[in-house]
Amino acid sequence: MAEISVTQLYKDMRRKLKLKWVAGLAGGDNPLTSETVTKPSLALVGHLNFVHPNRVQVLGCAEMDYLRSLKARELFQAIKNLFSADLAAIIVANGEEAPKELVAASDEFGTPLFTSPLRSPGLMDVLSHYLAQAVAISESLHGVFMEVQGFGLMIKGTAAIGKSELALELISRGHRLVADDIVDFYRIAPDRLEGRCPPLLQDFLEVRGLGVLNIRALFGDNAVKPTKPLDLIVQLEMADTMVPLDRLNIKSQHEKILDVKIPKVVIPVAAGRNIAVLVEVAVRNHMLLLRGINGTKQFLQRQHREMARTSRKTKPQAE
Repeated sequence: MAEISVTQLYKDMRRKLKLKWVAGLAGGDNPLTSETVTKPSLALVGHLNFVHPNRVQVLGCAEMDYLRSLKARELFQAIKNLFSADLAAIIVANGEEAPKELVAASDEFGTPLFTSPLRSPGLMDVLSHYLAQAVAISESLHGVFMEVQGFGLMIKGTAAIGKSELALELISRGHRLVADDIVDFYRIAPDRLEGRCPPLLQDFLEVRGLGVLNIRALFGDNAVKPTKPLDLIVQLEMADTMVPLDRLNIKSQHEKILDVKIPKVVIPVAAGRNIAVLVEVAVRNHMLLLRGINGTKQFLQRQHREMARTSRKTKPQAE
């Protein structure tokens, strides 16, 4: 599981969530390792299993009303309960004012304390979505990642097989570049991966003989995209090194990335083959397969029907 710091969360979300950092400045390096955002109502009254380490705890109207109803000694105990685990940060939502006891405890424990005017349900939804992507497990792979006809396409192959040249032709045909050379994949759901371009490589594509190209400057803003879910892998292989295949018995292939199975197509590369067209058709065929339309199966069914019909015609009639 990846992690980010509370300071990074604040930088990324302070405008969207209208966050104000009011206490616990020393805890900026606290790690966030979970996408779960909790409202620890029961933790305030001593149910410590509701306090989870390395998470963001949100205090809404109900929690603040409860704290205000307590006498000094009870308030001290409730706040102690809240800080009994290693919290990453606390957000007081709904425009509520943080009690001075909470502010003091945040400074004492080095736990960042934020306030926000947003209502707690909406704040938690936005924050959970952000954290789900920020702390997702990841893996970096070599290849070119593109958006082709709305689908996330990873182009793989050995060095110098023509991945970047293929990407350049696809870009010239109106498709979009996400990342060249290195692609960071994050598992954002149990069966869903998202590919992202490392910041250093954004907008750039290296093509042998031309050097490093700025695709945004050459083709415009619409030619690049920062992230895209992964839908299909295209593996380029030299045709003369491939084992001959039964063209009517092509089995579907998959590749596992971060324990997620991704459909895969292998395209032979040979002189005279228009690989860009083949890739576009591979994506269109993938769309049909998702709708349950398999061209090879349809042809085989038609062939079997014709063979059966011919066999009935030629079968000698009994005397």
